[in-house]
Formats: sequence, C-alpha cells, structure tokens
Amino acid sequence: MEQTKQKLLVVGNGMVGHYFVEQLCRQNMSQYLDIQVLGQEQIAAYDRVQLSKYFEVGNADNLMLASQVEYQANGVTLHLGQEVIEIDVVNKQVFTQDADFSYDKLVLATGSYPFVPPIKGNDRADCLVYRTIDDLKAIERAANRARSGVVVGGGLLGLEAANALLSLGIDTHVVEFAPQLMSVQLNKEGGELLKEKIEALGVQVHLNKATTEIVDGEEALHRMTFSDGSFLEADMLVFSAGIRPQDNLARKANINVGDRGGIIIDDQCLTSNEDIFAIGECALWQQKIFGLVAPGYQMANVVASQITADYLHNQPSQFYGADMSTKLKLLGVDVASIGESRGFENAQYVELIDQQAGIYKKLWLDETGLYLRGAVLIGNVDEYSHLLSLYLAAEPLELPAVSLLTADNSAPILLKDNAIVCSCHQVTKSEICEQVLAGNHTLSDIKSCTKAASGCGGCAAVVEQIIDEALVGQGIETEQGVCRHFEYDRQALFHLCQVESIKDFNTLYQQHAKSGASSLALGCEICKPLAASIFATLENDYVLSEQHVALQDTNDAYLGNLQKDGSYSVVPRIAGGEITPDKLIAIGEIAKKYNLYTKITGGQRIDMFGAQLSELPQIWQQLIAAGFETGHAYGKSLRTVKSCVGDTWCRYGVQDSVSLAIALENRYKGLRAPHKIKMAVSGCTRECAEAQSKDIGVIASENGWNLYVCGNGGMRPRHGDLFATDLSTDQLVSYIDRILMFYSKTAGRLQRTSVWMESLADGLEYLQSVIISDELGLAAELEAQMQKVVASYQCEWQTSLNDKHFLSRFDEFVNPKDAPAPSQNAYQYLRQQKFPIQSQVQRFSEITQANKGAGNIAVTILDEQETSL
Repeated sequence: MEQTKQKLLVVGNGMVGHYFVEQLCRQNMSQYLDIQVLGQEQIAAYDRVQLSKYFEVGNADNLMLASQVEYQANGVTLHLGQEVIEIDVVNKQVFTQDADFSYDKLVLATGSYPFVPPIKGNDRADCLVYRTIDDLKAIERAANRARSGVVVGGGLLGLEAANALLSLGIDTHVVEFAPQLMSVQLNKEGGELLKEKIEALGVQVHLNKATTEIVDGEEALHRMTFSDGSFLEADMLVFSAGIRPQDNLARKANINVGDRGGIIIDDQCLTSNEDIFAIGECALWQQKIFGLVAPGYQMANVVASQITADYLHNQPSQFYGADMSTKLKLLGVDVASIGESRGFENAQYVELIDQQAGIYKKLWLDETGLYLRGAVLIGNVDEYSHLLSLYLAAEPLELPAVSLLTADNSAPILLKDNAIVCSCHQVTKSEICEQVLAGNHTLSDIKSCTKAASGCGGCAAVVEQIIDEALVGQGIETEQGVCRHFEYDRQALFHLCQVESIKDFNTLYQQHAKSGASSLALGCEICKPLAASIFATLENDYVLSEQHVALQDTNDAYLGNLQKDGSYSVVPRIAGGEITPDKLIAIGEIAKKYNLYTKITGGQRIDMFGAQLSELPQIWQQLIAAGFETGHAYGKSLRTVKSCVGDTWCRYGVQDSVSLAIALENRYKGLRAPHKIKMAVSGCTRECAEAQSKDIGVIASENGWNLYVCGNGGMRPRHGDLFATDLSTDQLVSYIDRILMFYSKTAGRLQRTSVWMESLADGLEYLQSVIISDELGLAAELEAQMQKVVASYQCEWQTSLNDKHFLSRFDEFVNPKDAPAPSQNAYQYLRQQKFPIQSQVQRFSEITQANKGAGNIAVTILDEQETSL
C-alpha cells in the first residue's frame, strides 16, 4: 500500500516563495511531498526586482519566473487567484474565499505590502502604489491621461517608480520626507550626488517634505500641501514610501508577531507554531525585517534544508542574518552600497570625490584600518564585486585601502576561491568553477545550476569572467562578446559591417545578434553607441540621421557636452590653435551675449561653459556665421592638434609646425574612432607642444618629421613610442592614415590608443610591421578608407541647423511651441511628430521639463581635461 505523502502548503508565490519551491524541485522532493502553492495574483511568480522593465515591452512576459505548466511538470500544484483569509492552526487548515486546504507543514511567504502614509486625501483617484503587475497596469492607464506625476518616497522602490513614470513620458517629481535620497543605504554625500544626477536626468527632487493633505489642484488634478507651507501639483501620485510585513494571517491565528510587525522566526525560520515557517519580507528575525530578495532566498534555503533533512538525511542549516549589500542602476545612475555604508563610531575611512566626473566613493574601515566594513559608490561601481568579496571574506586588507579605489578597473577582478560572487544566492567562485569543469560553459548554464546572476543580476559580469578564466584553465578558447546581445568583440563587429556593407543597427542586430537575443530589448547602452561609432568610421554619415539618432549617447545626441549643472559647453574648432582677431572678437561677443564662462583649454581652443539647451542652436548659428565649425568635443573623435609656433616665429624652430598642425586637424577632424584622439606637432626637439604625451605626436627635425604614437595624458599617463624618424610630410600623413584606421578597425570598445598598442602582440614592433612594412597587405585599404572619411566630412552642427526635427530637441520651456495639447497623451503626440520609436519616450520627457537643460538623458562628461567616462 502506497504511503500517504506529507502535505506541504506554501502561501505566497512571490520571488521568495517561488525560490523555496524551486529548491525542493531541484531535489525531486515531489516524490515524498504533496506540494501545493497558493498565489494571490492571477499570474505565476515574476521578477519584482526588475519590475520597471514591464514598460519596455508593455507586458510581463520577460519578467515571468515560472508558469502553472512548469510547476505541474515538477509535481507541484499551483493555485492562482487564491487569497488566504484564515489559518486554523488546530486543525491544520488554510481557508480562501472559496476553498480550504489542509497541511502538515505550512510555509508563509506572504511578503509585504506598500506603506501609504496616513495623509488626508490619499485615497483619491489616480493615487496609486508601485508593487505588482496590476499596479503597473494602473499606472500605465493613469499616465495616458496625465502630464505630470509625483512619487512619494525617495528609497529604492521610489526611484524605480520614478523611472517608470519618466519612461511613460510624464513630468516626474520625487517627494521625500528625509533630508536625502536612499537614506538607508547612502550617507549624506552619496545622497547629495545621487540627487544631482537624478535632477540632471529631468526628475525634480523635493527633500524634507512632509505632506499634510492632498486636495484638488488648480492646474493639475491633485495638490499636495506640505507642512512648510509650500505645495506641489500633479495629475497622478504614486506612493512608494516603504513596505510593511504582510503578517495579518499570523496575527489572526495567534502566531507571535513583533511589536512593529513581522512574523517572529527563530534561526530555523520557524514561527511560534512548530509546523509553520515564515520566509522573506513577512518574517522578523532578531527584530529585523529584510527588505531585499537575497535574505529571503537564504531563509528559503534554510527551510528547504529543514524539510528535506528527514528524507535526504542532509544536515539542516540555520539562518544567521544576511548581507544587505546591493548594486543597482537607478534612473541610469549606478549606485552601490556594502555593509555599513553609512559609517559607524570610531571608523576609519577613505573618500574619493570627483565632481567633474560625477563620482563619489567612500570606504569604511574598522578602527585599525585593516578590515573593510562598508562602502558606498555613486556614479561608478566598477569596484563593487571586488569590495564585496573583501567585505564578505572578513580578512585583513593586503594593500592600503586607498589602492582599492585607484586600481585599474579594466583589469580582471582577482577573487579567492571562497569569495562569495553572488550574494543573492550565496554562490562562491569555487562553486562556479566546479560547474564549469563539469561542462557548464555559458552564463545561462551557470544560472541554471548555481543560480548565480539570476537574482539582481549585478554579478553577471564577474560570473562571466570566472567562466572565461576557468575555460582558459582547461585550454578551451572563449568568446569575447561586447554585451549580452552580441557574441562578437568590437573588431569582429567592425569587420562584419565592413565586409557585409551593414550600415544600420537593425540590420546588424537581425543578422548577427545572439540566438535568443530578440527576446531582449533591441540593443543596449553598450552595443548601440559602439555600432554608431563603427558606422561613422566606415561611412561617415550624419550621426543624427533617422537610422542613427537613437544609437547615440548623451553628448552626441545633442552635439554638446553636458555639464554637471545641466548646462552645456560649446567648443568650436580652432585648428592648430591659430585664430584671427575677428574670430576672437566673435567668440567674445557670443560669450558675453549668452553669459558664458570662457576658458582656454589645454588643446589650444576656447571652451564656453553654461549654455542652456535651448541656446545651443542660436549659439552655433552665430559661430558658423563667423566662420567656425564644430570642434567635436562631444564625440569619440579627433579633439585637437596642438602646436607651438614653429619656425615662423620661434628662433629654435626647424619646421613649420603650425601649418602641419592645421593640415592634420583639417584632415582628421571627421574621424569617429573607438575613443577620443589628441595630437600635437612640435617645431623642434624642445617639445613645447608636448607631442610625446599625445595619441599621435610629431616632432620636427632638421631632416623631416619624427612620429610618436600611442601616448596618453590624464589618469593613465604614458609617453608615446618613437615610431619612425625623418619622414617627409607625405610619408608622415600616409603613416598616420594607416595607424588611425588600423586602430579604428581593431581596437576594443572605448579603448584609448595607449591601451590598444599594449594589447597588441609584440606591441610597437608589430604595429611597425603592419604600417611600415605592410606585412598584412592592408596599407592601401587603410589609406583608401581614411580618404573616404576625409572626403565625406561635414560640420554636424551646420547640417543640424537645417533639420527641424533635430532643432525641436532644444525646446525646454514650460509650454514649448510643439508641446502636445492637453487632450493628447505622450505617445499619440510623438507618433504624429514622426519621431523614431526608440526616442519617443525620451523626447516627450525633454520637452516637458520646465527650464531644465538636461532632459531625460544619461550623464556623460567628455571634455578637454581628460574627464571622459
């Protein structure tokens, strides 16, 4: 007679409840247990961490974690749309509105609910919350009839909700009671920088605001009145002011709960009832509620080990607390916190503030300075994985702490075998390596067998690095794709575009994206600008044409350098630093008219700072009328060719360095490359133009020109190598043509010439063999390609001033002349305007920002002082 299976009932089908069931299925526990799951929503488990991605495709398909069919295939019964209303702990039964279920063991994974502050008027129409797919659908409906929206709450979920409103084309505000954003994770300085970055993207942030009442607005549907007497009006409100544990079922069943909420659990995640466990955000462990998914997963593992112990004779584990470190991207801004991110008493610290680049980093050390106890990273989080591994290892630092923030982040991350790579699922480096040795060679394989990178996804890049290292250790060749969409590196993509005459991103994507990539978003912030650079190098088309505009990053999209205050800088070309008095006067008059700060750059031209977005076309129209053209200071292209005065004026000069500098700048000014390029020409060996610190440096000799290559100033200074001596001008130009085109053809993404040459086998010697000896037979092809670039040059600003769609990007007033009528929603308006699909949401956000120069755009600083990101 078949033995009756023990009944295991799981209440809750969120991420943690699903993960718990998944652990049981991995151990084939359905052969021992009758597993049933009750989900309150009408759809199966989905990824709440990535909730805002719902708006990218308009449905939840890309968020789903499982389906009823998959549960059934694993011997698990999933009941959807079943809200539990009562637990009978005496008779071990659970009741829904129309059914009842018995259990032997019960797991409560009921999660949390959004906290709505007790404000008078919080129940008005279009006052919403941000928690479930149904909530998102309601937000989407409200956005169709709204022009403005407010998110109440400046924490993680609040900023995610703000991102959702912004993506829907809504004029977006964030109201926060505290004096800073993300007060739980960030210190004061980090919060201030995050606010600056988010405001630069077009979201208005209001701090220290206590809402007292919500009433009818005069110019919008709602008016929020604040305790300081001010107010804010908007058409829709989204509350995301925190969460509260969903513990009502436990309260009604007399299961112990905390004074401030949460189902009390012990180290085995057991409640006060010996047959009932609680996991995730509903559970209170040592007076702590963990509001991240990773601790919930750890609790799920503990309960799974407790339940399986009697059947599989494994050692049951215990819950000892959880790491709350996190890395995420909020409104395009990289943010990370580790451990004691706000500091603690007697702590030592190391702090890095780069105002130009918009980067803030701080490490907290114990009182001895030997142990890392916490960190906060804003604007650049490259060190996160390494810092997290050091924090979790709790071992003394081997190097001074400051070196952790000044290391070369392009180098591979060095992790010990016991380092925890995935904090969501507690997966170590050695566990990943073991699976690679067992034949799991792709990120997808590793996700399936270890769950690493399947939580928040923040460790995916490190996991891929470990996979590659393990494969190389086995003697297996690895592929180096530029991103998750393409398995090719930049050089391979360049070759494909050149050989197959691919001239647009859609064609490149359809023909060469990874299998299955069509289910992802069409490209990303890595592959789209990279493709734009390749197309520009090969074809030199207008970069803001309809087929290219959506690929450009911030600065190229506006043909200007976005500065940290939301204004732009304007840099006209001054070839070789030579300028006439009339042109000097013209720049002075324009700068005075628009109240611009002027600075002579290290590249011998004049930079004008403080221009508002709407002023750029007017400024450039006047500059072009005065004989100037774009200086390409915003692009990955030639910046300047610096020169001394040469033999024209200097008594030491032996060659005309000014004329050569002007000729070189005019020849290469249209070249788009993997990164910015700087050149210099010195008229003698006294080297006043500092040519040896440039990508291309030329120094005059009595017998001709000496050519130096691949130098670099800035954060990674490197003297150029002497490439060839005593060259005629024709030889010099020929070699530079070949070098720059070979660099553009073979360099990696965002790779400067200095790093590129170091990456070549045999470095300088190999480059000389290709360029001078023509050992690859490429010389003629490289020169012809460069000639095509030279012949097709156009001043992008002059072309743009004749493009009405381009000029419409610069309307930034409250009621721009092309703003949509009140009866139109964002998408209707933009379709009528015939904007490319990919830029519609961005465009609507831009034109609805009152006197904001930044718009809905990602911050990238590219200037003359080596502050490019």
